[in-house]
Amino acid sequence: MITLLSAPSNLGLRPPEPGSVPGAAKAPEALREAGLFARFAELGATDSGVVLAGRYVDDDATRPPEHVRNESATIDHSRRLAARIGAALDRGEAPLVIGGDCAILLGAGLATVRRGGIGLVHVDGHTDFRHPGNSDECASLAGEALAAAIGRHWPAVADIDGLGPSFATARTAHIGHRDDDEDLPEVRGILGGVFSSADVLSLGAAHVGAKAAAVAGSAYWLQVDVDVLDAAIMPAVDSPDPGGIGAVELTGLLRELAPGAVGASITVFDPDLDPDGRYARLLVEVLTEGLSELGSRVQQP
Repeated sequence: MITLLSAPSNLGLRPPEPGSVPGAAKAPEALREAGLFARFAELGATDSGVVLAGRYVDDDATRPPEHVRNESATIDHSRRLAARIGAALDRGEAPLVIGGDCAILLGAGLATVRRGGIGLVHVDGHTDFRHPGNSDECASLAGEALAAAIGRHWPAVADIDGLGPSFATARTAHIGHRDDDEDLPEVRGILGGVFSSADVLSLGAAHVGAKAAAVAGSAYWLQVDVDVLDAAIMPAVDSPDPGGIGAVELTGLLRELAPGAVGASITVFDPDLDPDGRYARLLVEVLTEGLSELGSRVQQP
């Protein structure tokens, strides 16, 4: 059984402009208003409530060296989110976590590594692989979440409670980057499988999804950043880019990947950029069509 869990955190995002607050934390309620929770309820899903995040602070002027923005609040939220995800897994449910920004992947990783560890399929328009070893500009964990999840970041976020890395590189697959991603050479040399948006378009969503699932193994977490969609289709995200996949392709990917996933997280939709709700409604269609079989083929870890 699927259970929906809201994680309205924007702690890992840079401010859209100095002193302002990102809109991604509004995504769970915007998607609820667009019918997401009702549609999943029709499929038999339950609602596991919300894990609220701490206050977002634009701390660029005060943040100490070797800290990500909102670091303490992010770690606290990750622990509480991990506990709620773990409780769902204990009940034999497949948690569908509605974010929020990509830093919520840390909570999912913490929950699953506490249970022995599983694979990861990371669907994202960017590799999210900035880390202290390849950049002097680490700050926003939403753009660094994959690196942190496999242990390549400062220990405070990559080794929470001494349990990192959350995911083994050999069982981690990434899907969806554009060909000009600056961290691509490093990612290709580290992860078990790396597939671009162009691969999805040329080889087919089902083919790429099956290859990624084979890398991740018999059970994995599915992380989906909706900026994998082309900017012309989904501009309501933190970092929209051309060259992405379409709604049909994303639906096909999710259909292929959902049954083998113990749970999934959906991130970076920004309702502030969707004043009439049209992009929320599009996501409701993609997610309900693509994730209706979430967890159906695996035993929970």
